Amino acid sequence: MRLIRAACLLTLASLGGLTQAPADEWPQFRGSASLTGTSAATLPSLLALLWTYDAGDAIESSAAIAEGVVYVGSHTGELHAVNLSDGSLKWKYKASEDGIGESSPAVADDLVYVGDLAGTVHAVDASTGKAVWTFATGGEVKSSPVIVADTVIVGAYDTYLYALGTKDGKLRWKVRTNGYVHGTAAIAEAVAYVAGCDELLHAVRVSDGKELFTISSGAYTGASVAISEGRAYYGTYDNEVLAVDLKTRRVAWTYKHPQRHFPFYSSAAVEDGRVIVGGRDKMAHGIDARTGKGLWTFTTGARIDSSPVVASGHAYVGSNDGKLYVLDAATGKLIQAFDAGGPLSASPAIASGRLVIGSGDGKLFCLGPR
Repeated sequence: MRLIRAACLLTLASLGGLTQAPADEWPQFRGSASLTGTSAATLPSLLALLWTYDAGDAIESSAAIAEGVVYVGSHTGELHAVNLSDGSLKWKYKASEDGIGESSPAVADDLVYVGDLAGTVHAVDASTGKAVWTFATGGEVKSSPVIVADTVIVGAYDTYLYALGTKDGKLRWKVRTNGYVHGTAAIAEAVAYVAGCDELLHAVRVSDGKELFTISSGAYTGASVAISEGRAYYGTYDNEVLAVDLKTRRVAWTYKHPQRHFPFYSSAAVEDGRVIVGGRDKMAHGIDARTGKGLWTFTTGARIDSSPVVASGHAYVGSNDGKLYVLDAATGKLIQAFDAGGPLSASPAIASGRLVIGSGDGKLFCLGPR
């Protein structure tokens, strides 16, 4: 049953039909292959701390959650598998002495995929924590793997976007860009979309690696692209958030805060006609997805590199001030702030009525019903 369910989810992802994470799983970075950062889960109005797990060093990797297990990487170079119910350790897998940075695990068909700062992509058995295969790229892997049917899509700092076989790790194809591939690829209609340090949004066909088109972003970006209703949304280091119409291949609008001009490193969440994204101006921004008009802002105590997640009408936003903020997604009004103690550059993951997020001081927190 587990394998059948996973296969159905992957088929939906490859066809662009899965735009949010299901209620009981968060199988990859941003929850689904479209990278919209939304979940069908219902969380309580106020969150309580349920457990804390010590990973031993900084967590920049955002967690994945599948079959009641949380998977997250840390600067120790280990991939940790922790039970969602109580925070107890299931297993640890040593990937690299160089550490696991921002690459977030993806889980499919009993395998967990993650990249490390030594430039290696790993496939690990989800039950045992044993290596199934590894693939060496030519640069750091900070991009998060995305699974489309029997293919793993992942970028590396050697300028390539790679497609690997899920079962054997063999190279299917690679596409060269003109800069580091830092962001994670978003998938829609069997096309991978990735923006990067070469100031271009690339559209690459998943089946054969053919580059279909590129669109100028006007600046380089560290953010991943969110795809919703035929548009790509992402921020740049030129202090703008872009909406790109994928049919006309034109920029539909740009958003820039009228007073505070800082880069957007955070990846956007897209839900109910709104784009919600964090900025290095210390603010979370709510933007009208159709027009690009600013709807609201909320100011935190430090820059926001963590990518917001939306569920149950709430936006969950981590900040480098060490707090996780719960905001009303429609108005930006503060509902709750949880003090994690260390900077939160990793993004939240939500499943089964619980939220999990890692911190810069190596703690993994699980929040849920009181």
